[in-house]
Amino acid sequence: MIDDSIKAIGIGVPSVVDVDEGIVYDVQYIPSWVEVPLKKYMEDRYHIPVFVNNDANCFAVGEYHFGKGNGIDSMIGLTLGTGLGAGVIINQKLYAGHNCGAGEFGFFNYLDNILEFYCSGSFFQNVYGLDGVQVFEDAKKGDAKALALYQELGTHIGYAIKMVMYSYDPSLIVLGGSVSHAYDFFQANMWKEIKTFAYTKSAERIRIEVSALKNSGILGAAALYYDAQ
Repeated sequence: MIDDSIKAIGIGVPSVVDVDEGIVYDVQYIPSWVEVPLKKYMEDRYHIPVFVNNDANCFAVGEYHFGKGNGIDSMIGLTLGTGLGAGVIINQKLYAGHNCGAGEFGFFNYLDNILEFYCSGSFFQNVYGLDGVQVFEDAKKGDAKALALYQELGTHIGYAIKMVMYSYDPSLIVLGGSVSHAYDFFQANMWKEIKTFAYTKSAERIRIEVSALKNSGILGAAALYYDAQ
């Protein structure tokens, strides 16, 4: 049984979703989840409406309703964790795309791979065979090599942000995910790259904030109910 005061359940998953039917497809890190009718499973069990969406979209919705994006008309929530994802808010509503694939900037071709290869916490392992957690700890101690690696990462993140700006021209980008905790280490080169944006005024006006919420994705999953109204 579920508490009568609960009106709906929201779920974020790291993949594309048939939002209307709540079917999850091709979860990258759960190979057995090729096609899972998650909404039906949960509604059959709990007998209340269930909303399923991409986890980066949930992050953006959480920031829009409860975080740095509150009161903003259009914004992007950019998640920098094991991968690179984004949620898109346009005219105060989540824009998921036809296949829930809007904001999949991580799969853009970049250098000899894709953006996600260079613009995520996996960058250190992918490019240098180093443990990202250890690099972060070394950077906090002022290690010159670790700090240089973060500045290199910042250049890649700056490029990713330019792709976001060219695609959606948002007024605000909110950074989340584990890499965002190292913002002070990579922001200088990130902004240096952003300043090469073709439209100078856009580069001057863009706001970039780091999420201050502990559970943006969870809050956003819950807020899918609000977004659907």
